[in-house]
Amino acid sequence: MTIIKQEDLIQSVADALQFISYYHPVDFIKHMAAAYEKEQSPAARDAMAQILINSRMCAEGHRPICQDTGIVTVFLKVGMDVRWDATMSVEDMVNEGVRRAYQHEHNTLRASILADPAGARKNTKDNTPAVINMTIVPGDKLEVLVAAKGGGSEAKSKFAMLNPSDSIVEWVLKTVPTMGAGWCPPGIIGIGIGGTAEKAMLLAKESLMEPIDIQELIERGPKTTAEKLRVELYKKINQLGIGAQGLGGLTTVLDIKVSDYPTHAANLPIAMIPNCAATRHAHFVLDGSGPVALEPPSLEDWPTLTYNPVNARRVNLDTVTREEVATWKPGEVLLLNGKMLTGRDAAHKRMTEMLHKKEALPVDLNNRFIYYVGPVDPVREEVVGPAGPTTATRMDKFTRQMLKETNLLGMIGKSERGPAAIEAIRDHKAVYLMAVGGAAYLVSKAIKKSRVLAFHDLGMEAIYEFEVEDMPVMVAVDVNGNSVHESGPREWQAKIAELVEIG
Repeated sequence: MTIIKQEDLIQSVADALQFISYYHPVDFIKHMAAAYEKEQSPAARDAMAQILINSRMCAEGHRPICQDTGIVTVFLKVGMDVRWDATMSVEDMVNEGVRRAYQHEHNTLRASILADPAGARKNTKDNTPAVINMTIVPGDKLEVLVAAKGGGSEAKSKFAMLNPSDSIVEWVLKTVPTMGAGWCPPGIIGIGIGGTAEKAMLLAKESLMEPIDIQELIERGPKTTAEKLRVELYKKINQLGIGAQGLGGLTTVLDIKVSDYPTHAANLPIAMIPNCAATRHAHFVLDGSGPVALEPPSLEDWPTLTYNPVNARRVNLDTVTREEVATWKPGEVLLLNGKMLTGRDAAHKRMTEMLHKKEALPVDLNNRFIYYVGPVDPVREEVVGPAGPTTATRMDKFTRQMLKETNLLGMIGKSERGPAAIEAIRDHKAVYLMAVGGAAYLVSKAIKKSRVLAFHDLGMEAIYEFEVEDMPVMVAVDVNGNSVHESGPREWQAKIAELVEIG
């Protein structure tokens, strides 16, 4: 019989969440570095370089890989011979560990969890509660899988109840392009097949915690149905040419995971959940001997890269004109300098409500740029914590009104814009710039000053003013409505098809 103390579980969960906030799994780094080395698309290669540089900076500085420090998901396998020295429930112990991790004074993590999701959507302030899955298994140990799942990748989760005669491969290849780039590829896609609707989703989510081993599988050859699906889907998804950040390229996924479970004769449930370039998870076992301390990776596991974009254009946001913006080309790298505003979902909703009521906005957006970001709180000498972009498509429904009624000049976010937003950008001769999702700490180093201007009550969703120095972005939609997220994947899908045919 093993006795597990309350404090041991709490502290182990807290330490693991701190650990994964700044350390990528080593297998992820090695496979991302290998993908970077073979990548031929300049835009995708640039994005992967930023992700790898950001990752090393976070490992060195012990600060979050991404500003979205995730919703905590925990899988517990509790041995039947485990006994507890505790006054709290297991769920409460896990949540206390989450609370302790996210309020750590030396590495504060962003609290993103909102209670009353269909109503007031009020931030719980400590990122609790976690989503906890628990099973009772033979043995005398407690096995813990802990993950922090970003909202951008979680938003791209898909589920379908297929007919038994339907093709799983066909459904996946049809569905992946509809996910856009908001899940921040390249990453891992988990697929759950069978059981019931909720079981398929759990299978997909838990599979994302497995080591990246697709190359080893290809070398030895697949044997089971699940392994054969993994290899086929890995090759065919990468042949779509979506590429890093959806810019077009050779690598869209680093691995495909497939887990299955027996299902009803009338059903073929399938779930698909992507893990982004900020994939964060850890595995540990409590055996009654005390809390678990995870072993830090060696910095030698990271490639040594420097970010020095060739032919980048420096832009002064304080003096930039519409005539200058009109000369920017799709795919061009810019280094932004000067002052920009920030605002994401809640701020846009509030501003549009004010515009409907003919009320004056608390900030002047005329000829300004707005950055879709919810930064992490700063610690120590920081001006701002990690401050990478959020998914831009969530702001699409606000775009036309914002451009028309405020004379906003440009927007900065991650991933593609939808057709309605692109039309609005074209009609108002505005521009959309893309920052790399998964490079939040790198981006934050370009922010030299930060202050809250409006909507203080919204916390990380308030409107800030950032003063930046050489903040790297790419022209994603130009004033004529040309989108690199449409042209890039189309170009690279054709190139990859040629390479496959030649090969």
